Amino acid sequence: MLKRSNRIWPIVMVIGLTLYIAGCKGKTEEPSGDQIQIGEFESLTGTTATFGSATHNGIQLAIDQANSNGGIHGKKLVLTVLDDQSKPDQAQNVVSRLINENKVVAILGEVASTRSMAAAPVCQENKVPQITPSSTNPEVTRKGDFIFRVCFTDDFQAAVDAHFAKDQGYKRAAVFKDVKNDYSMAFAKVFTEQFTKLGGQVVANQTYQEGDSDFKAQLNDLKGSNPDVILVPGYYSEVGTIAREAREVGLNVPLLGGDGWDSPILVKGAGGPGGALEGSFFSDHYFSTELTETNVRTFIQAFHAKYNANPDALAALGYDAANLLVDSIKRAKTATGPDIRDAIAQTRDFPGVAGTITIDANRNARKAAVILQIKGNIFHVYKTYTPEQVGQ
Repeated sequence: MLKRSNRIWPIVMVIGLTLYIAGCKGKTEEPSGDQIQIGEFESLTGTTATFGSATHNGIQLAIDQANSNGGIHGKKLVLTVLDDQSKPDQAQNVVSRLINENKVVAILGEVASTRSMAAAPVCQENKVPQITPSSTNPEVTRKGDFIFRVCFTDDFQAAVDAHFAKDQGYKRAAVFKDVKNDYSMAFAKVFTEQFTKLGGQVVANQTYQEGDSDFKAQLNDLKGSNPDVILVPGYYSEVGTIAREAREVGLNVPLLGGDGWDSPILVKGAGGPGGALEGSFFSDHYFSTELTETNVRTFIQAFHAKYNANPDALAALGYDAANLLVDSIKRAKTATGPDIRDAIAQTRDFPGVAGTITIDANRNARKAAVILQIKGNIFHVYKTYTPEQVGQ
């Protein structure tokens, strides 16, 4: 019996190895038939649902337009979107499903850096390119050479906020950050370094957590430091309440934030037009309905026709991410993960609606940022900064 087992064991190993190789090969095979499967994971429910919904609308519009123009080499693009419920563990799970069950050749998403970083190792391990429309934490693309973004990074937009604060004449800044949010913590760190380097002083720091609803104790502490401006590098879901409670405790200086503020319900959360956020500022991606470039106007018209609403920056970035992916698949040698990855990495001067995109050696997009000011229910372009203007 022992000798017979020894003869069978190598055969079992060969069969097992063959099955393993076949399984791995399936993830990088040229799609058969007349379809190309694309995956998307978003926060369609949960704390940042408006981010996910806006991004998905932009992505869906781009996919629909590509299909109406003949698809890619005659093949139709099929978009499968799964909801991660604004949770990092769910982001990892749904991306695994998209790759293993839906056999997607590329992934679009997520909005939030924490969830993009949770999913990135799954994409990297399976050699499936991931393009995040708006995850700005620098660590996202450091997860592997299959991970890309079409937005700027937090170190850039935090430097933009620091330069803007200096240009506005603010000398004393307080920082109120979300201690459980990678985006918020990285933003606060770089802003502090840059503002101090420019001659400003960070006079106080306080923290909160996503989901908190009472911020008055921290705001009273910040008030005691007598700041000229308060940096709140968080998400719209808390910013409105923070702004209202800041005014209630007598803290009436401008608030300054980042792209995490960009939501159609931001102003409503602060008491509506003319409320607690009136006159405050935040950095955002180079997109606004006030821009007049032909591709921007065409996008706005198409978006409004499909959704009966104007797009925000998240929708524009979703649109850009999907269009850049479509363009990359067209340029790729084959519609397989590694070849698509190489084509994305070679992208130069891609005409996005949220700014021209060149993918650099670190798989990030070099592009400008705008400072928006809140006036009523509208976000007006106040100033523009390029990477060169802030030393990047």
